Amino acid sequence: MLALFIQTLNITAPVFAMLFMGVFLKRIHWINDGFIQTASSLVFNVCMPALLFLGIYHADLSTAAKPQVLIYFTLATLIGFAGCWLVAIWRCPREDRGIYTQGAFRGNNGVIGLALAASMYGDQGISIGAILAGLVILLYNSLAAVVLAIYSPSIKSDPWSIFKSILCNPLIISVLSAAPLAYWQIGLPNWLLTSADYLAQMTLPLALICIGGTLSLASLRASGKLAISASLMKVIWLPLLGTLGAWLWGFRGAELGILFLYIGSPTAAASYVMARAANGNHELAAAIIVITTLAAAVTTNIGIFLLQWGGWI
Repeated sequence: MLALFIQTLNITAPVFAMLFMGVFLKRIHWINDGFIQTASSLVFNVCMPALLFLGIYHADLSTAAKPQVLIYFTLATLIGFAGCWLVAIWRCPREDRGIYTQGAFRGNNGVIGLALAASMYGDQGISIGAILAGLVILLYNSLAAVVLAIYSPSIKSDPWSIFKSILCNPLIISVLSAAPLAYWQIGLPNWLLTSADYLAQMTLPLALICIGGTLSLASLRASGKLAISASLMKVIWLPLLGTLGAWLWGFRGAELGILFLYIGSPTAAASYVMARAANGNHELAAAIIVITTLAAAVTTNIGIFLLQWGGWI
């Protein structure tokens, strides 16, 4: 039992250590908001597209692109989104419903989910996780844009605006660019792949440090019951029900493990940016990010431990 616990900790500790490193560096003023904004932009526009591109380019699509996993994750996301929205209508004042819904369903899969998948399953985790990340980006951005726009006069929710934002997303572009190259096994120059690999290796540590640097206990104190309610949805109820559903569907091994990591990841830091753009309650958005990130350091370890103990992953 102790050996299994240590094995679980070895998977998750490096990821959350980088998060809390960001908290510490911000606290001692070695990084500031300007650095975090610039570095986050670099990660989003350059480093993470390189990571996703290489993950798909080097993947064996016959084994990494698993239709059943993609179908199940899509259904789980849509059902989870609908459930969170219904709870928001029940629990929240109208102006906070979009922020609550986004915080409760939108996981940080592009960074934390992918980092944990890579830590747990190596290249296989990156390959499956990168393909799943392409679907995640499409789903989360579309659903979040819709629910925020409904409760905000500041952003558009018409289909053409959503389609343009998706089409211009660097992460989507990298996924769509890599897929045909991987499918037809088109070779690229080694110098280009090596350069892209340098960028890809920067992605996860830099992104995790930036997320840690954005966490604020002040926003946590300013929120209250709504933030706690949304956070419980994100790190307890959705991963519990989503993973149980995946187990009943028949998933085992890496597929079940990656589904758990993606469904159970803490709320995406991008939800704060979108909340501010929508002129919404960004303090609530920030508090949900803080609570889910701190809680996920515990719930992720417990979930992996139980799944390994049961011999299912």
